[in-house]
Amino acid sequence: MPPNPRQLVDRVAVGNYQDEVTHPSAIKAFVAEFISTLIFVFAGQGSGMAYDKLTFGGPASPSGLVAAALSHGLGLFVAVAIAANISGGHVNPAVTFGLFIGGNITLLRGIFYIIAQLLGAVVACFLLSFSTGGLTTSGFALTEGVSVWNAFVFEIVMTFGLVYTVYATAVDPKKGDIGTIAPLAIGFIVGANILAGGAFTGASMNPAVAFGPAIVSWTWSCHWIYWAGPFIGAGLAGAIYELVFITRTGHEPLP
Repeated sequence: MPPNPRQLVDRVAVGNYQDEVTHPSAIKAFVAEFISTLIFVFAGQGSGMAYDKLTFGGPASPSGLVAAALSHGLGLFVAVAIAANISGGHVNPAVTFGLFIGGNITLLRGIFYIIAQLLGAVVACFLLSFSTGGLTTSGFALTEGVSVWNAFVFEIVMTFGLVYTVYATAVDPKKGDIGTIAPLAIGFIVGANILAGGAFTGASMNPAVAFGPAIVSWTWSCHWIYWAGPFIGAGLAGAIYELVFITRTGHEPLP
């Protein structure tokens, strides 16, 4: 039977305010998202600031790109793992949006997840700025020769890969034992995407990661790319995986 988009629409829900926002378990989930995003952004953004300090603000280099991929990949692995049993370990507004599109989180809870993630990123960048004696938390920017639309497509494709990985390893009911390595797989895809796109767009894939440094440094050049690209990529991944690969009929499909 071909995918039925109506099934996807039927799964999307607004949610009850009392259950999705004010319930103690919901509040714990928001706090978990705040803390895990703070840890992730502090590690990722901090590694970039440390690299700039060690190289005295020198130009980007292959070693710097590898260091960024490693710090973000390992940081996200930990951030997802520590929040997985409380909030699901989204650590990313785009992931939350992708899960909402697939009907795996309500609109109300998703909005508060995103608020918590953005706050975590902003606090992390303020803490970095303070603890480094006022060093700049550099915002994301396009490299020379990369157009806005080049970067836009890059962010869509990279975030598609990230959210598709989240669905395959953490959301799919058929994931089995692979679900235990979901945080590692998610960290790996982010690290790999940074190696692929870091030299072109900075490889955000995460509006919170771009928003925190932009607030602290007040740098908003082409900032919309780091929201629109990830949200489109996440929405496509969520819709495609949910419609094509997940069967929610209450039984396993016949072989």
